[in-house]
Amino acid sequence: MKRMPAVKFTVATIPMRIANPRDDNERCGVISALKCKGGASGAGSGNALFMEGKTRTRPAGRQYGLATQARLCANLDFMPTPMKKADIEEFFRRLSSAMPEPKTELQYRNTYTLLVAVVLSAQATDIGVNKATKELFKTVDSPQKMVKLGEAGLTQHIKTIGLYRNKAKNVIALSRMLIEKHGGEVPCDRDALQELPGVGRKTANVVLNVAFGEPTIAVDTHIFRVSNRTGLAPGKDVVEVEKKLEKAVPPKYRLHAHHWLILHGRYVCKARKPDCPACPVSDLCRFKAKTVAA
Repeated sequence: MKRMPAVKFTVATIPMRIANPRDDNERCGVISALKCKGGASGAGSGNALFMEGKTRTRPAGRQYGLATQARLCANLDFMPTPMKKADIEEFFRRLSSAMPEPKTELQYRNTYTLLVAVVLSAQATDIGVNKATKELFKTVDSPQKMVKLGEAGLTQHIKTIGLYRNKAKNVIALSRMLIEKHGGEVPCDRDALQELPGVGRKTANVVLNVAFGEPTIAVDTHIFRVSNRTGLAPGKDVVEVEKKLEKAVPPKYRLHAHHWLILHGRYVCKARKPDCPACPVSDLCRFKAKTVAA
């Protein structure tokens, strides 16, 4: 069989988002579009890496799979210059001045419905989750009521959300576990939360922060991107970024840091085209490819 000619891929620092990410590295949101010399471009198909000045050789017509992207994304050779301590203080001072009391955009009625909403929000938008749970939470606001509703009944409410079948199974299973092990109450403990089906570190951190007032930082797509792009807390994976943020964020800003960063990433420091002209911390940011006003 005739071998296909090798094609060199180079990487450009163009922020984009991988479609249907399968793990935390693929959700990083700071990955860059592959540009192909002599073949089809990977941009727009999800073939993206967060690297700079690197090349890869791959047969023409073939594309990098998500698993390959994840491995390469986890071995970053390029990191932005870390932000200085004084700049970090000013960074959060400005964000707090613009939004003194940031809140989650997920709608919920109590700690249990918050937990359910966060579980449903994985690989889904807050807007989409809120639409799906608007009627659900009017009548189902406890583990007992959720178990009574059942998986089939829950599925009918959330079928507009991605991965809804698996999420329905997890919500029913975690509801049963809450009844059996925690008296129907959501535990205020990270390990206990992460034992629940469908609950990972990020979900546990959100619940601890929003429901129990713990100064945790749940690193999602937006926070990972902002932390790396700005130089606030550069890291190769979400755990590394979380640990760096815990050390870098001044204590007086730690409680709301999660929401400031996620809202900043969602509406200003966006993945595809950051709104640098409107950014209140643009002068502190280490991102070199800043956008300019039209």
